[in-house]
Amino acid sequence: MSVTDAGAAAGPPTDTIPWLGLTAVLLGTFISTLTGRLSSYGLADIEGAVHAGFDQGAWIITAQTTAQMLVTPFAVWAGTIYGPRQILLPACWVFAIAELTLPLSPNLSTLLALQFVSGLGSGCFIPLTLPFVLRRMPQRLWTYAIALYGMNLDLSIHVAASLEGWYVDHGLWHWIFWQNVPLAIAMATCLHLGIRFPSRPAARSSVDAFGLCAYGVGLALIYAALDQGNRLDWLNSGLVRGLILGGLVLLVAFYIHDRGNPNSWLNLRVALTHPLPILFVLIMMLRASLLSTAFLVPQFLGNVRGFRDLQIGDALVWVALPQLLLFPLAGFLLRFVDPRHGAGIGFCCITAACLLVAYGLTPLWGSDQFLPSQLLQAVGQSLALTGVVFTGIVNMRTESALTFGAMLQTARLFGGELGQAFTTTFQRVREQRASNLIGLHVQIGNERVIQRLQRYGHVVAGATGADAHAAAVTLLSRVVRSLATTQSVIDSYMALAAAALAGLLCLALLNAPPAAHSLDRSLPRRLLGGS
Repeated sequence: MSVTDAGAAAGPPTDTIPWLGLTAVLLGTFISTLTGRLSSYGLADIEGAVHAGFDQGAWIITAQTTAQMLVTPFAVWAGTIYGPRQILLPACWVFAIAELTLPLSPNLSTLLALQFVSGLGSGCFIPLTLPFVLRRMPQRLWTYAIALYGMNLDLSIHVAASLEGWYVDHGLWHWIFWQNVPLAIAMATCLHLGIRFPSRPAARSSVDAFGLCAYGVGLALIYAALDQGNRLDWLNSGLVRGLILGGLVLLVAFYIHDRGNPNSWLNLRVALTHPLPILFVLIMMLRASLLSTAFLVPQFLGNVRGFRDLQIGDALVWVALPQLLLFPLAGFLLRFVDPRHGAGIGFCCITAACLLVAYGLTPLWGSDQFLPSQLLQAVGQSLALTGVVFTGIVNMRTESALTFGAMLQTARLFGGELGQAFTTTFQRVREQRASNLIGLHVQIGNERVIQRLQRYGHVVAGATGADAHAAAVTLLSRVVRSLATTQSVIDSYMALAAAALAGLLCLALLNAPPAAHSLDRSLPRRLLGGS
């Protein structure tokens, strides 16, 4: 018996308080995304606490996110066989204990180990969220469920800067981790009350141990390479080459294994069947766009304007807050409109938002100037993600349910990592190029340069003679860097606009989805076999 057949054999759900079960899995989605972003924003404080340098501290985030990638296939498979309650409850407690002890780590090695354990726990949350929600909501409310799922991801990413900034400003950096403990306990409580009496595990065939390990470890190695690539100069680093090569070897081995094993946990033939590959690419594009803009705005406001994290959060939060109003609107719209059209409108909004920044950005911009583009992007992200995921749901059949769940989580994680890796590298290279081009016009002895240095020297308070000249040179170098960073952010937004337009072209390759009445009504049970 295959895994999906096993899922179909499971008994009916036994919820006592269904809305608490839904609250639990949505909390898991929020926690999983939030904790990674908080660690990123508060990285300097965490490094200082364990006396880690920049190169050592760079592995703090990688340890957690790589563990999330590693555990994805195991979470999807185990959730299908045993049900979400039996997987999520232990994961909640593992995650809560790891987050509670993380700020008490005496050294970097302990911190990295606990981060990895934390990632294993939180990595179980998101893969089980969407199928769980779909199974416990009436089919007429699926569009709202998917919109709520997308809103949860966006919200957690963009509130992280404000929360971390508040913690650091008040000397409470430990709460970067501790704030997850009550959230995890609340999630476990909702799971316990919302799904009080679990059904028996579904009948199952032997475990596809090789397939699970090869897929999970292979993707985790490549994910780690992407996360460290910008810092280590990509293929010029032996470590990055080794991680990529090892990951590719394991993925090729998994592909060969999958082709010859009828009981493989993941069916790649289904994953490569139209329209799933296009949908996965679109999800990756959306995640890349979301995390890229979440990187570029802080990069500009921090390096050019000197904003602190709490001030940067004032700009990012405007992508998060509108989601609370947009998700019911997106869900309502998809009940009556072809989801491809809703996604198309979303990609158009994202393109327009990127172009607003690309054609308007100057070194004088602050949080207020980013507001129109952030609001437009919030609308676009909500409509696009909801439309794309719903298109996948309505095109799916029972034999592809498990594969869709696994590939959705893979696309979500890899899309974000690919987008961030590309944007950080692209922005760095473009900044270096712009700095070099600007520097060609800043020559010693040039009359205009001398005049500007003299003006800078006059405005430096309390400096005279050589001190004034040195201060003026420092100011000029800051101006050059500010202009170079501004130009690199403009170039990056232009690249993101081009990617959003490419997303529109991908949408044009999708066929019209089936009518709502023709949806496979056994799909929720196939998506998640146990209760």
